[in-house]
Amino acid sequence: MDKPVVIVVGAGPAGTRAAQTLAQAGLRPIVLDENRQQGGQIYRRQPENFVRPASKLYGASARSATALHTAFAELLPHIEYRPETLAWGVVDQQVLVEHNQRVEAIPYDALIIATGATDRIMPCPGWTLPGVFTLGGAQIALKAQACAVGAAPVFMGTGPLLYLVAWQYLKAGIKPRAVLDTSSLKTRIKGLRGLRHRPAILAQGVRYMADLMRAGVALHAGIQPIRIEERDDDDGLRVRGVTWRNSRGQLRHTVGDAVGMGYGLRSETQLADLLKCDFAFDPTSRQWLPVTDEDGATSQQGVYTAGDGAGIRGADGAEYAGALAALRCLADLGLTVSAQEVARLRKALEPMTAFRTGLETGFPWPWRNAASLPDETVICRCENVTAGDIRRAAGSLDAPELNRAKAFVRVGMGRCQGRMCGLAGAEVLAAARNIPIEQAGRIRSAAPIKPLPAKIRGIMT
Repeated sequence: MDKPVVIVVGAGPAGTRAAQTLAQAGLRPIVLDENRQQGGQIYRRQPENFVRPASKLYGASARSATALHTAFAELLPHIEYRPETLAWGVVDQQVLVEHNQRVEAIPYDALIIATGATDRIMPCPGWTLPGVFTLGGAQIALKAQACAVGAAPVFMGTGPLLYLVAWQYLKAGIKPRAVLDTSSLKTRIKGLRGLRHRPAILAQGVRYMADLMRAGVALHAGIQPIRIEERDDDDGLRVRGVTWRNSRGQLRHTVGDAVGMGYGLRSETQLADLLKCDFAFDPTSRQWLPVTDEDGATSQQGVYTAGDGAGIRGADGAEYAGALAALRCLADLGLTVSAQEVARLRKALEPMTAFRTGLETGFPWPWRNAASLPDETVICRCENVTAGDIRRAAGSLDAPELNRAKAFVRVGMGRCQGRMCGLAGAEVLAAARNIPIEQAGRIRSAAPIKPLPAKIRGIMT
């Protein structure tokens, strides 16, 4: 009898451990990786000819990153690894992929979605200027291209990634002008109840802050972004700095030649949406997430989610979740799994779930800012849709939720299909209609979930 075909989408911490667990059970999973090399975003690798040490690239997580990379190298003979392969759709129990301008449909018996997360963005005036990057983009430039987004960057947003990226730039010899955090000291204290469940991780964050302060980098808490300012020189419009209000309401300006911004992470859920998995609104993160059981099984038979794509619990939490989802997949396929190992992984995830609640409490998504954004603020960059456009859709056009607004003003209809603008757009609409955010809905996914080359080859069955 042929062995079942299991596809793992993603080769970050969750996807790697899922593939490892499947291979240990005697299967040969297909691992689809959009990146050129395994590691995901958090453990993204530098090109082969770069020689920066892991301690500079990954900070306190260097040992974990190296261990994951090593485990995957040992796994390669036992899996079918497809790097630089985009999973852009699913239909009739087949994953639709694109590689080197060629499309293909790969049948599967079970599917583990480990697609990770991307930056969560709350726009502000000026955020579309050249020189403004997401925190993840600024990190990719440093890790994968060995270049900085600017010589004097300002980092703005909230959450652990804000301080990690600033620290990584400092270690690379680029001193940030400032770190501007929308979370206040008061909210961080509230988050300690959950953060205390992982004291080592909490200590890492404190260390990054301490290193930045010792280097003379100004750290400001409880700020409100006002505008990213522009300058016009021979190269055109560029970033000149950031204007913001401090916790006492005083107007301040920080000069800088680039901005990295991000407000925590949003889970990548498009494939689960295409598969018609059930979703539920998560009030902790103010996001819609796939409904799963404690092992990662979704409402659709044979479909599982793991890692940050199912809820943000960090890199090591993603590793545990990936292994757990794979064990559940194996059990559903009729293979024998260790009950003790399942129990161990469930137990290991408990403090990480509590820690996630602490993070969302201590470093909250600044959703209230949406109501005060000027009408001319661009929300959807792809279609140049402004906050005023969405308010018009919510008001005079009477759009009760985001998909109706999309039909009226094209918010979320561009290349990213709402991956960057969807959460902020929903907040603007909810504020304009004075309704709870869950009633504003979410942008429905459609294939291809990411852009495909204009010229593609291949036959899909």
